[in-house]
Amino acid sequence: MGSFSIWHWLIVLVIVLLVFGTKKLRNLGEDLGGAVRGFKEGMKDGSAKPEETKELSGTTVDVEAKEKSKQG
Repeated sequence: MGSFSIWHWLIVLVIVLLVFGTKKLRNLGEDLGGAVRGFKEGMKDGSAKPEETKELSGTTVDVEAKEKSKQG
């Protein structure tokens, strides 16, 4: 009783198509795909940025330390 047969899913699909229409469902799919693509790009960018900031901050600290040691 808990599982649905293929006929149940086909009837649900037909009802969804009748209620929303194919154009709205296509737009919804495009929006969802764009969101997933944006999320993946954000994850790639997010993992690269901390490494770059570590290098930049390390260089800045080294330069400041060298300047202070030269002055003092």
